[in-house]
Amino acid sequence: MIAPPFRLLALTLSAAALIAGCGTPPPGAPASDTRALASQRPASPEAQDIALTALSLLRTGYRFGGKNPEAGLDCSGFVTYVYQLALGRQLAGNAASLARQGKEIPRQQLQAGDLVFFNTLGRPYSHVGIYLGSDEFIHAPNSRGTVRVDKLTNAYYASRFETARTLLD
Repeated sequence: MIAPPFRLLALTLSAAALIAGCGTPPPGAPASDTRALASQRPASPEAQDIALTALSLLRTGYRFGGKNPEAGLDCSGFVTYVYQLALGRQLAGNAASLARQGKEIPRQQLQAGDLVFFNTLGRPYSHVGIYLGSDEFIHAPNSRGTVRVDKLTNAYYASRFETARTLLD
């Protein structure tokens, strides 16, 4: 299900604020916060397109092997659909094959549009999502859910995080 236009506008404005972020820490922020902000790469226009496209698919139903929102999306289908729609870029394969593409990046250098990978099924790279910024990522979690946003710091995902990769220049 695609969000109605007014909902999409609200999501777009919220996402733009999230992605744009702020270049300086809030007054009184500890030095460690300053270093974390300084290490984040700014979001490119392509990264912003990926994040906004991904957010437009919130609450889309899950379907194992799903490659389009009308039928439902699984995690890799979600990522490949978003990259195709946002950038016209063809990606293929499951989460594990997506993990072999692009360039590995340190977690502290994530930017919107980068891919985050998890071991959720007892095998490496069994789940993938798209990083949004502010330690949040969007993904198609499982057959009991819909496309949603979660925190990388969530205990479940934090303990299963494996790597991050960028497919952007």
